[in-house]
Amino acid sequence: MESEARNGQGSVTLRFKVGTSVEQALLRVTNKINEVASYPADVDNPVVNASGATASPVIWMILKTKDGNQRPVQTYKTFFENEVRQHIERVKGVSELFVGSGTEDQMHVIISAERLAAYGLTINDVIEVIQNENTNISAGTLAVGRHDFRVRTIGEFKSAEDIAAVVLRSTGQQRVLLGDVAVVRQDYAKKNSVVLHNGIPGIAIGVRPETGTNILDMTNLVEARYQWLNANTLEAEGLYLDWVYDQRFYINGAIDQIQQNILFGGLLAVGVLLLFLRSVRATIVVATAIPISVIGTFIFLDLLGRNLNVVSLAGIAFAVGMLVDNAIVVIENIVRHRQMGKTAFDAALQGTKEVWGAVLASTITTVAVFLPVVFIEEEAGQLFRDIAIAVVAAVSLSLFVSVSVIPMFAYWLFNGQKQQTDNKPTFLDSLGQRLSNGLMALVTLVIRNWLTRISTIGLLISLAITSVWLLTPKMEYLPQGNRNLVLNILIPPPGLSTAERVEIGERFFDMALPHIGAEVDGVPAIKNMFYVGAEGFMISGAISEEWDRARELLPFFTELIYSIPGMYGVSLQPGVFESGLGEGRAIKLNISGNDLNKIVTAAGALFNMIHTELAGSQIRPIPSIELTYPEVQILPDPDRLRANKMSNRDLGIALDVLMDGRVIGDFKQEGKKKIDLILKAADSDFPTPQDLYQANLATPDGKVVPVSSLAQLQQTTGMALIRHLETNRTVTLQITPPKSMPLQRAMEIIEQQIIPLVSDMNLLNGLQVDMSGAADKLVQTREALQWNFLLAALIAYLLMASLFGNFIYPLIIMLTVPLAGAGGFIGLKLLNIFIVPQPMDVLTMLGFVILVGVVVNNAILIVYQALNNFHSGGMDYQQAVLESTRSRLRPIYMSATTSICGMLPLVLIPGPGSELYRGLGSVILGGLAVSTVFTIFVIPAMLVVAIRMENR
Repeated sequence: MESEARNGQGSVTLRFKVGTSVEQALLRVTNKINEVASYPADVDNPVVNASGATASPVIWMILKTKDGNQRPVQTYKTFFENEVRQHIERVKGVSELFVGSGTEDQMHVIISAERLAAYGLTINDVIEVIQNENTNISAGTLAVGRHDFRVRTIGEFKSAEDIAAVVLRSTGQQRVLLGDVAVVRQDYAKKNSVVLHNGIPGIAIGVRPETGTNILDMTNLVEARYQWLNANTLEAEGLYLDWVYDQRFYINGAIDQIQQNILFGGLLAVGVLLLFLRSVRATIVVATAIPISVIGTFIFLDLLGRNLNVVSLAGIAFAVGMLVDNAIVVIENIVRHRQMGKTAFDAALQGTKEVWGAVLASTITTVAVFLPVVFIEEEAGQLFRDIAIAVVAAVSLSLFVSVSVIPMFAYWLFNGQKQQTDNKPTFLDSLGQRLSNGLMALVTLVIRNWLTRISTIGLLISLAITSVWLLTPKMEYLPQGNRNLVLNILIPPPGLSTAERVEIGERFFDMALPHIGAEVDGVPAIKNMFYVGAEGFMISGAISEEWDRARELLPFFTELIYSIPGMYGVSLQPGVFESGLGEGRAIKLNISGNDLNKIVTAAGALFNMIHTELAGSQIRPIPSIELTYPEVQILPDPDRLRANKMSNRDLGIALDVLMDGRVIGDFKQEGKKKIDLILKAADSDFPTPQDLYQANLATPDGKVVPVSSLAQLQQTTGMALIRHLETNRTVTLQITPPKSMPLQRAMEIIEQQIIPLVSDMNLLNGLQVDMSGAADKLVQTREALQWNFLLAALIAYLLMASLFGNFIYPLIIMLTVPLAGAGGFIGLKLLNIFIVPQPMDVLTMLGFVILVGVVVNNAILIVYQALNNFHSGGMDYQQAVLESTRSRLRPIYMSATTSICGMLPLVLIPGPGSELYRGLGSVILGGLAVSTVFTIFVIPAMLVVAIRMENR
C-alpha cells in the first residue's frame, strides 16, 4: 500500500498479488471506501479505478483552439469534462484519462473585507446565508381531489443576479444585499499548470488502458472517436484535438518484423532441407509441416483466449525451425528405406514405425519443459505464457503431421517413382560422405576404450561448466524495447510558482527549437515535443523523426534539464512493459521511518553516494529530499480569539476565503451541469503573506480587527509531498542505472557497498531501507526461473525414464543439457561482441528452459536407434551404438541446421521489437549448435557402457 498527499489532492495505490481478479479487488476496495462516514466539506469523494495512479498513458492528445478563436484554451476544461471526456472513456479498453492543465468554470462571489466590516458582517455570516438560501426542498405531495400536487420550495440560484440579490441582513431600517459587499460573476479557477505542444498552449489528454486490453484495438477505437469529436462536438466550439503519440507504429512494426522473420526463417529451413535431401519431392513433403503447424497454432491461441502479439509470434518464429525436426526424422528414414529397394508403401510404413517412438519421446520432452513456465505467476510469467502456448501448440501439431501427413504424402509422391540405384554421386554427396566418415572415425576413437570414453566425457563437461562459470552475465529484468518516445521528468525547486513553470516550459521550447524538424550536431530531428508543468508533476516528452533514434535524444535533454538553474531530473526512454512513469528498469530504494528529518538526511546521503558509485545513473527522489517548500503558518492566539467571540475554525475559514477562495456550494444553470460556487477575495487584494496578515476581519460583535491582532505569522518550510509506504513515512530514490550496467550489478553495488557505507555513518539507525520496483520483480522472477529450470529438467528426465523403462538412459541423455547451457552463454556473448549489446533479461533466461526440452532430442534419436539395433538388428553392443550414430548423423545435423537457420532472422535482422526476443534466440541458437556438435561424442561414449546391461 502506497499513499501520496500534496496540495489539493491525494492518492492511495494498492498493489495485489499477480493473478488477483481486478474486478473483485475493485469491488472490495469500493465497498470499503463507501464505509467512510464523511469527508471534509471542501473535499470531493474519492474515485476508485483499476489502472493505478502511476499507470502510464498509451495515447497522448492535446486539446487546442483553432485560428480565430481568441478564448484561452485553458478555460475549456469544464467543457472538456462535460462534453468530451465521457466519449473517450466509454471506448472499450479505456480505463481513465489523465487531463493536464486547464481551469474549470466557477461562479465567484468576490467579497470586500472593508465592506463587510463597514456593515458589521463576518465571512461566516455570508457563508451561512448563502448556503441556507441556495437550496431546493421537497415538502412531499398534497392530494386534492383526483390529483396529487408535488410541493417544493425553490431557492437554488439560477443566475449571478440571483446570488447578488441574496439578503444578508434586514432589520426593517437597513437591508444589506450580497451585491452590496461582493461582486458576483462567472469566472475560472486559479491557473496552476501549463501544457505546451510544439510551443502552443493546450490541454493534455493521456489515455490509460484497462489491464489486459488489446492496445491496438483500443487505439483504433479511440482514434475513430477522436475523429468524430473533431468533426462534431469540437468543431462548433472552435477547438480540435491534436493526436500526438500512440504505440501503434512500434507494435505494428514489431509484428511486421516478426512476420517477416517467420517467412525468412521458413524459407531458410526449406532451403536447408533441399540442400540435404536434394529432392524437391522430399522437401515438399517436409515443408508441409510448417504451414499446417503455424496455422493450427493460431487456432489454439484463439481457443485459449490469447492475443496474437509480438511475444506469441516470437514463440511461433522460434518454433518454425523446430517444426520440421520430427518431419525430417520421419522422411529421412522413409527415404533410407526407399533406397533399400522397398516399395513406396513399405518404405512409408516401416520408416515411420521405426522412428515414431523416438519422435514421440522428443516431442513430449519439448512440450513438458513448458509446463512449469505456464504456471509462473510473477509479472514476467504473463509473457512466458504466450511463448509457451505458441511453442507447445506448434510442436504438438508437428508431431501429428510427422506421423500422419508426412507418411501419407511421402507415399503419394514416391509411388510410381522409379528406383535410381546407379546414380553417380554428386559433389555434395561426396562432401557429405567424407564429413560423415570423418565424424564417425572420431566417434570410433572416442568409444575405443574406457580411457578415451572418460577423457572425452570429462573434457567436454569440464569445458561446459567452465564456459558457464566464465560467461554468465549479470541479469536484467524485462527488455525495454525501443519506443519512439523520450520522457523527461523534471524535479524543480520546491514551491515553484505557476508563472515560473510557464517560463521553464517556454525556455525548454526555445532551446529545443533548432532541433524540431532538423538534425543538428548529430542530434536526431524532433518530430513532436510537449511539456506539462503542474504542481508536483513536470514532464516533457519528445518523438524523433526517425523512430529508431529516439534514444540518441537522451543526452540532449539531460543537458537541457540541468541547464535550468535549480533544476534537476531524469531523461529516459519508457519501456515497452513499463507500468509506471519512469519505472521500466528503475530500482526503488525506500527509506522509511517515523522521523522525517532522519529520513531526509539518510536519503540525501544515499543520493550523493549513488551518484558517485553508480556513475551515469539517473536518480529521481520521491518526494524531493529538499525540505524547503515555502510555508507560512498562522498561529492563532486563543485568548484574543475568545475575546472577539471567534474560534480557530472561524479564523481558518476566513483566511481560506481571502486566499484562494472556499467552495460553499454548487451553482446550477438550466440545462448545464453544476459548477462550484466560490467565496473569495479579489486576486489583487493580498499579493503577499504580509498583506494577508494585515487584512481586516469583522468579528461577530461588530468590531473590525486585523489578522495580526488575532494570530502570529511564522515563515517556515515543509515538504511538497507527503508519502507513505505501508503506513510509514517514506522517501523513495528511483534509480535508473546506465544502459551499460545490468540491473543485478546495480542492485549488488547498492546492497553490498552503498547501504553499508551509509549505515556505518549512523544515518540509518531507526530507519528501514529496502529495494522494490524492478529490483524486487527481478529477484522474484529469477528465483522462479531457476526452480523452473530444475523442474523442467526433472520432468524431462522422468518422462524419458517412463518412455525407455530405464533410469540410466535418460541420465545419459541429460548430459546434453550442460553442453547446451554452455552453448547458450557462448551464443549470448557472441551476440554482444559482433552484433549488438544484449543484456541477459528474464526473457533471455527463458531460453535455457527451452533448451532443456530441445537439445535432448538428438540424444534420444541415438539411444532409441541403438536399442533397436541391439534388440532387432542382432548387432553387438559397440556395433549397435556406432551404427545408430551413423544412421542418425544425417537427420541430427539436418534438423539442427534447419532449426538454426529458421531462427537466424530473429537474431540477425534488426527492427522494432527485435530487442524483445533477440537474446532468447541467441541462447537457443548457441545451445543448439554446441550441443549438436558434441552430442555425437558424449552420448556414444556413455551409451556403449550402459547398453551392456541390456539382454537380448
